[in-house]
Amino acid sequence: MKNLSQNFDVRAKIPLKLGKPTWEVLFPRRLWFPTWTCEEKKLKAKCCGREGWIESAGKSAFGFGVSAALFCSVFSHSPAALAESLTVAFPVSRAPEVNAVQRTLVEAWGLIRETFVDPTFNHQDWDLKLQQTMVEMFPLNSADAAYTKIRGMLSTLGDPFTRIISPKEYQGFRIGSDGNLQGVGLFINVEPRTGHLIVLSCIDGSPAARAGIHQGDELIEINGERLDGIDSETAAQRLRGNAGTTVTVKVKDSGTGSYIREVKLPRELIKLSPISSAIIPHRSPDGHLTKTGYVKLSAFSQTAAEDMRNAIQELENQGVHSYILDLRNNPGGLVKAGLDVAQMWLDGDETLVNTIDRDGNMLPINMVNGHAITHDPLVVIVNEGSASASEILAGALHDNGRAILVGHKTFGKGKIQSVTELHDGSALFVTVAKYLSPALHDIDQVGITPDVQCTTEMLNSAKEISSSTKDKASVSSLEADSCIMVAEHALDMEESKGTAS
Repeated sequence: MKNLSQNFDVRAKIPLKLGKPTWEVLFPRRLWFPTWTCEEKKLKAKCCGREGWIESAGKSAFGFGVSAALFCSVFSHSPAALAESLTVAFPVSRAPEVNAVQRTLVEAWGLIRETFVDPTFNHQDWDLKLQQTMVEMFPLNSADAAYTKIRGMLSTLGDPFTRIISPKEYQGFRIGSDGNLQGVGLFINVEPRTGHLIVLSCIDGSPAARAGIHQGDELIEINGERLDGIDSETAAQRLRGNAGTTVTVKVKDSGTGSYIREVKLPRELIKLSPISSAIIPHRSPDGHLTKTGYVKLSAFSQTAAEDMRNAIQELENQGVHSYILDLRNNPGGLVKAGLDVAQMWLDGDETLVNTIDRDGNMLPINMVNGHAITHDPLVVIVNEGSASASEILAGALHDNGRAILVGHKTFGKGKIQSVTELHDGSALFVTVAKYLSPALHDIDQVGITPDVQCTTEMLNSAKEISSSTKDKASVSSLEADSCIMVAEHALDMEESKGTAS
């Protein structure tokens, strides 16, 4: 290895095999290194979504277990472009925790360099941005401070959806998207006024539910440790664990407000279903009694499509005549799950969504000889909390003439992200494409305006019909939902036209 004091005293020359002149980047003099005697070693890492190599100098004459220089080779997809590999040399921190984050920085930078939807990177030199961030990170002493530098680098892209999350946050994200966890089946949150950890709900059939823990109960201790000042995510981490193990909790009963009991709970594999369904009895204006199948989809997890298929088939078996699909406050999730759900309602070779890549190329995603589970009339309810995959699904069903949209204008997130787990367990979300609805409507920052909005006028009209066709004593909480009443009215209007979706 060369004497790095010569390289980093004033300027560092960064060789780039990209047909560009060699870069010269000014480094502050405080980054001056003494002479290093090094052995080279290779650390295998994921770079740009594939196996690349990060080469570093491993030992110094001063006995530091850190590297003197860092190199990353980034390869593009096409074999012809393999000659355009990029080798960049940087000073590596003597703080081991910062050294690890530097590696994460290079991973994140490489993924964005290859896949980010905006090839101008918000009109900046992305390669130079790596150098600047690495130099800023070098003198830091903590991983948290180093991660802040990565987040700062990502913020310059001008895209709030391109972001990095910590290993702990990623674990929570995976629980939501996988639809499974190993734990006791409790949803908990901090009560803002008191700071107490309160049970929001228990999953039916879970260990917590079987032990008689109820909504509103307060968690006092977990495995003998008080929970004063503990946030809900930290408490949830303590409750989770391998199936077959146990955890002991102290719970204050919400009914009495004073009774405290200790419960030993087994941890089990808990399945989180994003689907809930029900049958709403409905009497049409002509007096005919019908059944409307109501399906609430709260997130597009890995199990969403399978759960949706099961729910539709069960409702079909019970003889429903129409459907209401409720996507309100569904923030999205896995795009594939949204497309899979759309195909359950459509036939043929319909276009589900159009994607636009970083080069501006539009690629329609079409069904192939699709067969809908049901052809019964369908209304989809949306609101300002319906985003991303929810908007893809709503747009697919609406633009293909399959569903009427009811509610309020959607959020307006017309971008698609990829998610990549990095070597340290953190995860990088990168916006890789934009999308348009099948009818080529741009949804990003615009949203989808429903056919029928839940306005006061529409609510009053629906209430008048509801009061004349329903037994007030039998009205459920679903039937009392104002937007569901409007959706039922929309189904009546569709039936009166003699058209079936």
